[in-house]
Amino acid sequence: MPNPVGAVSLLSTGIVEIRRQHVESDGSPLLWWLLTARDWSGPRPINVYVIEHEQGLVLFDTGQDRASVTDPNYFPGGIPGFLYRRLARFEIGGRETLTQRLVGLGYDIADVRWAVLSHLHQDHIGGLRELKHAEIIASAAEWASLNRPDAALQGLMRRHIDLPGLSWRLLQFPSGQGEPIGPFDSSYDLFDDGSLVLVPTPGHTPGSVSLLVRREGKPPLLMVGDVSYAEDLLRRERIPGIGKRKGLLATTRAINTLRAAYPDLVILPAHDPGAADRLAAAGGADLRARNDSQPFGGSGPRGTGHQNH
Repeated sequence: MPNPVGAVSLLSTGIVEIRRQHVESDGSPLLWWLLTARDWSGPRPINVYVIEHEQGLVLFDTGQDRASVTDPNYFPGGIPGFLYRRLARFEIGGRETLTQRLVGLGYDIADVRWAVLSHLHQDHIGGLRELKHAEIIASAAEWASLNRPDAALQGLMRRHIDLPGLSWRLLQFPSGQGEPIGPFDSSYDLFDDGSLVLVPTPGHTPGSVSLLVRREGKPPLLMVGDVSYAEDLLRRERIPGIGKRKGLLATTRAINTLRAAYPDLVILPAHDPGAADRLAAAGGADLRARNDSQPFGGSGPRGTGHQNH
C-alpha cells in the first residue's frame, strides 16, 4: 500500500523563555526554584507539528494564543497569576497565530481536520479557538485533570480549553490496547494504518501523550511534547523540573529504549531549538507550499473512544 503520510512540517507560534531549572531539573523542589530563580533559558520555540495524511491534515499541538500577551485578563489573578509570571515569558507577534503560520506553510486553517494535544498546558492549546471545525484529540487522563481543585496551579486554564463548539475525542490507554510500541504496552492507532500512533507518556502531566509518525523510506518521528525540552537532555536522562520525577524518568527511559526498535528515531520536543533542523534532515520541512490541486479527503480516523463535550 502507498505511504499514507505526506509532508511533515513545523511551525512556531512565537517564543518562550523559561527558567533554567524548568529545562533541566537540579533536584530542588519546584516551588523553591520557581520563587528564587533569576536566570531565564533564552528563547525557545513554541512548536506545532503539521502532518499531511491521506485522510486529511493533522496537527500535533496548537501552540500559544497571542491573546496571552495582549489580553491582561488571559491569565488568572492572585497566586496562580503570580506563579505563571515567574514560570515563563513569551513573545508572540501579530502574524504568529496558528492561522497565519499555517498560511506561511501553504495551508488554510480550514485544512486542519484533527488536532492532537500532547497535554493541556497554555502553550499547547492556544490554537483551539481557531479550530472549531476540527476534532480535538487528547487523553481522558489529561481531561480529568481539569476537574482538580488546583487545576489553575497545575497550569490548566479550563476557560481556554473547554470552549463552546469544540468537538473532543478523549482516549484511554488500558494495558494491552493496540499495537505494542517497544516498551509501551498500549497505544492508539489514529487511522488504523500504523502511520500515526499515540502512546501514553505521563510525567510532565498525568495524561501526556506522544505521537509516533512512521513513513515509508524515511526515519520515524516521535513528537514528545514536554517530556523533554531538548533531544540531548532526553538521551542523557536529564529530566525537566516540571512534573512528577518518577513518571518523567520512567517515560524518558521508555523512549530511549524505543531507540532499540527504531535506531534512526528522530525525537521532536515542543520547545527544542534544534527540532526544526532534525526534522528537515529526516526528510521533513519547516516551510513548504502545498499543491492545491491535491485536496485532502477521506473518511477520517477510526472512532473508538470518541466523546464530545
